Amino acid sequence: MLLNRRTLILGGLSGSTAFVAPSSFAQLTKEPRKLVLGQSVPLTGAADQIGLAYFNGAKMYFDSINEKNGVAGYKIEVKVLDDGYDAVVAARNAKQFIDSKVDALFGFVGTASSDAAAAVAKASGVIFFAPFAASDSLHAPDMTHVFHVRPALADEAYKVVRHCATLNQDRIAVFAEDDAMGRAGLAAVKEALVDLKRPAILAHALSPVNSDKVEAAVATLMKAQPQAIILFSLFNSSAAFIKKMRRAGYVGQFLTFSVVGIDPLFSALGKDIGGIVVSQVVPSPRNTGSPIVREYLDVLNQTDQAPSYESIEGYIAARAFAQGVQRSTLGNGKPDRSGLQKAFESMTNADIGGFRINLRAKKYESVRAIDLVSITSGGKTLR
Repeated sequence: MLLNRRTLILGGLSGSTAFVAPSSFAQLTKEPRKLVLGQSVPLTGAADQIGLAYFNGAKMYFDSINEKNGVAGYKIEVKVLDDGYDAVVAARNAKQFIDSKVDALFGFVGTASSDAAAAVAKASGVIFFAPFAASDSLHAPDMTHVFHVRPALADEAYKVVRHCATLNQDRIAVFAEDDAMGRAGLAAVKEALVDLKRPAILAHALSPVNSDKVEAAVATLMKAQPQAIILFSLFNSSAAFIKKMRRAGYVGQFLTFSVVGIDPLFSALGKDIGGIVVSQVVPSPRNTGSPIVREYLDVLNQTDQAPSYESIEGYIAARAFAQGVQRSTLGNGKPDRSGLQKAFESMTNADIGGFRINLRAKKYESVRAIDLVSITSGGKTLR
């Protein structure tokens, strides 16, 4: 059963992570044998549940490793700021972190936010690690300072479109929010259809971000009568659209991407989630056959948190960063920017508890790492 548990663990933080209100952000004082990361996430706003889960998952790992004296003698401290899912604020937060001499930027959430912050990081020569973002532009060859735990949006689109092809679904439409993520998703589907030599999309519709005002989109896509609709929208807009399409009589397939947030989507849809296909880029947080999941659950069970895809992705991102720190110290090396850059560049087939990642994967190299899961009306995920 998918759990809708929105637990905030920011107040009274201990260990590796601290929340700093923008109005009281102070100069970071770096102590010996410590690495400081800056993380900007939506703790409020449209994507708050996703931001909180991703942040909490990373915090769990950093706290657990710091209790064991850190990585190669270095403890990892994370300073976090709320950006409210606003790209302008995320870029401003990135600059504040960089001005405060953080060692890297880590775990930003949101496509537009990550694009904006990565540009700030590039101008300053700062590493930008593990964004939770549907941005193919951040996978461009010239973005050498950006390292990804999750596959590219193009990879997810390819996997979803190929799934439709196996079902002989040629009449495909796209519903997307009218923002950077939605437009990137629409472009990725179009490109995947070309690469797979499939018919072009039948129709597409854009809707306001984080809104239930989807009537125009429903009218457009009901008129087109596609066999399958691929969604690029967060859980609120996705839930509104799916409900109103089904009320209008649509009986075709809905497919959506990992950034949607399965748990909040289930909370919003209830039984209406049945039959929806979601691409996932990390192992199921309930698959105890996976070593990384068992490790994650062991740590999770010492908290009051509930397992989620977003949380385990944050955990894996933190573990991958720590592995890079470990690599950077080999041969009397140091986890400074140069050392971390070289270490992360070497992680092209890194084993993270049985889950393999390539931090600088090329287009379509990570398709194999993506799962498609179907959600039952009771909220269970089925591969």
